[in-house]
This record gives sequence, C-alpha cells and structure tokens, in this order.
Amino acid sequence: MRALFLIPGGSSQQLQSFAAVAAVAEQLKAEVQVVCPVTAVPLWSLHPAVSRALPFAYDQATLADWANLLGTVREPDFQVCLNLAPSRQMDLMLSMSHIPTRVATGGFSTTERVSPGAGGWPNQALEAFLRPIGVQLDADAFRLPVAPSDLEAAAAALPAGDGPALLLAPSGSAGDWPASQWQALPAAIQAKLPNLRAVAALRGEGAKPLRQRAAQIASADVVLASDPVAIELALLLGLPLVALGREASSLPNRGGVQGLGASGSLEQLSAADVLAALGLA
Repeated sequence: MRALFLIPGGSSQQLQSFAAVAAVAEQLKAEVQVVCPVTAVPLWSLHPAVSRALPFAYDQATLADWANLLGTVREPDFQVCLNLAPSRQMDLMLSMSHIPTRVATGGFSTTERVSPGAGGWPNQALEAFLRPIGVQLDADAFRLPVAPSDLEAAAAALPAGDGPALLLAPSGSAGDWPASQWQALPAAIQAKLPNLRAVAALRGEGAKPLRQRAAQIASADVVLASDPVAIELALLLGLPLVALGREASSLPNRGGVQGLGASGSLEQLSAADVLAALGLA
C-alpha cells in the first residue's frame, strides 16, 4: 500500500506531522511519500518511514509545477492521500490522480471530510485525518530514532564532566529572549549547580546538519529553547523541555515539558523566571 501526505508550512508543521506519518506507515504497512516545501525536504530524511520527500511550492506553484506534481503522484499508484493543504488547485489535481481515498478538511475532491478542531497539541490533532482510514494516533508515544553513530559523536562533543547537559537553543528572531540573557544564564545556573554543562545548539538545514542537531539534542539532559525546530525535535526525542514562547495548550501534557512566556514578547521574562522553570529557583 502507498500513502501520500500533502503537508504545507515550515519546519515546525513538518515535524509536527512525524508521528502521524509513522502511525500510517506502521498500522497500514504503507510506503509513505510526503509532498512539502523545498526547504523542508531535508527534514524528512530524519524519518525512517518516509521513502521520498517531494518538493512543491504550495503558495507559488506555476501551472507547470501542478502538472509535474500530478505526474509524480499518479505514477506510484497511491491508495490514500492525506491532504493538509486543501485548495481549488489541489482539488483539481487530486480529482485527476485516481487516488481512491482522499482525506481533507474540505474541497470537492475530498472523499473523507474531517474536522480536527481548534487548539491543542498539533501533533495529536492530526488524529482526525487518520480515523477515516482506520489508524489510531498516540503522538506522545512516538520517538524519533537517532543513529547510534550520530549519538556517539554528539556525546563526545559535549563539554567534559559528569554534570547535567543543558542545551540552549535561542531563535535569534525579533521578540526572542535577549541575547544578553541567554549569554548570562549558564553562569547563573552554575552558581546553583556548579557541574552544569551548558551547550549551544547547532544550526543548519541540510540532511547531515539536521541529523547532527537531532543527535545533539538527544544527548542533552534538558533543553531550553525558543527556536521552533529545536522545540519540536526535543518533543519528538522525549527530552525535558522549557519552550520559550509556547502556550501550554500547544505542548503535550507530559512531565518535564512546559511553556514559558508569550511569543514575540519574551524580553519581558527575567532570568529568575527561566531559572524557576528549570527547577533552579
């Protein structure tokens, strides 16, 4: 069986779909392909159940792009399409694709219409798309696998010592917690926890850098992040996490995971607020 996921959006939305993709692959014994923006293609190299990630410019697609997509999705003979990008153009393309089961929130090509509901943890909200095809989703049970060789390299790169490793992953965007606060935080924590090992998060969007980022996060004991990709990776890896700028409702109800501060106004957070969230007040 072959299943196709049409997933628009940035890196966060792609990572939030990982558990749903894994559930379809496992429970339906399906070969899964994903259509995503070109910048997100390397992310899917992290997912062992995805056989192919196809780049597509959802917001700027030309007629030629749509024709190429139609040819691409007709050739492998997909049985199921989960469409997270409904539009009239997508409906026209899917109506010519011969895919018998097409799940979406709306559109004339849809054979199974769903209503995910507003709010909640986005990873679990995708269960609405899976119910019509008989797939159950426990997004919080999914864990992103990391190659042992990558994990060993990441552990070897940690600062020397036997204290806990705290990964710091600022977004660096407007409205982030000020750089001066990020820089001063390790010393503030070490005053309370002298053997702390503070680690700056790696960056990079290619397949290899992303594997290295995932392994680095997996080797940490706690993650403090405002960077959206680091937050999603930490959740998929099951790490204790303080997510700056994330509402509690947008995170799993899991011990060791909490949101702190409002997106776009993190400058209002004090070091004391962050230390308290880390359990070091």
